[in-house]
Amino acid sequence: MTAKTMTSIDPVLRYPVLGSRRFSNYWWATVVSIGGTGFLLSGISSYLHVNLLPFSDPTQLVFIPQGIAMSFYGVCGVLLALYLWLTILWDLGGGYNEFDRQTGNIRIFRWGFPGKNRKLDFTCKTSDVQSVRVDIKEGLSPRRSIYLKLKDRRQFPLTRVGQPIALSEVENQAAELARFLQVPLEGL
Repeated sequence: MTAKTMTSIDPVLRYPVLGSRRFSNYWWATVVSIGGTGFLLSGISSYLHVNLLPFSDPTQLVFIPQGIAMSFYGVCGVLLALYLWLTILWDLGGGYNEFDRQTGNIRIFRWGFPGKNRKLDFTCKTSDVQSVRVDIKEGLSPRRSIYLKLKDRRQFPLTRVGQPIALSEVENQAAELARFLQVPLEGL
C-alpha cells in the first residue's frame, strides 16, 4: 500500500491495495499446476500403459492402488491450481483506498469473487471518521494493520491481507493518513 506523493496542494490521497496478484501466488499456482499435472499424467499413464511423461516411466505402476492414488492427487492438484489461477485472474482483495479532502469523501474499493457482490465499494464522509487505528501484533504470525475507525464504532481495514507490511511503512502510512484526515492516531 504505497501512496502517491502528497503535496500540500493535492486534495486526494489514494493508496492502491495489492490483492491476489502477488509473486507468491504466481509461484504457488505454477508449482501446484506442474505437480498436479504430473501426478494426473502418471495416473493416466498407469491406466493406459502409455508413457505420457518425458522424464519417467509410470507405465510400470499398478493402476490399483498406485495409479488411482496418483490420479486422485493429480485431480486435486489441478483443481487447486485452477482455483489459484482464478483468484489471480479475478485479483481478489485488490483495490484502493481513496481519501478526498475536497469533496469530504472516503472510498474503500475491493474486488471479490464473481457474482452480484463482486465489488465491495464503501463510501463515507471524512467527518464520520473518529480516528486511524494501528494494530500491531508480533510473534509467530505477525499482524500489522491500519484501520479506519468511524464514529459509529465500525472499523474498516485499509491494508492488504497476507504478507505483513514493514513496521516503519505501517507507522508512516498511518501517521500520513491521520495527518491528512486531521484525526487522532491510535495504537502507536
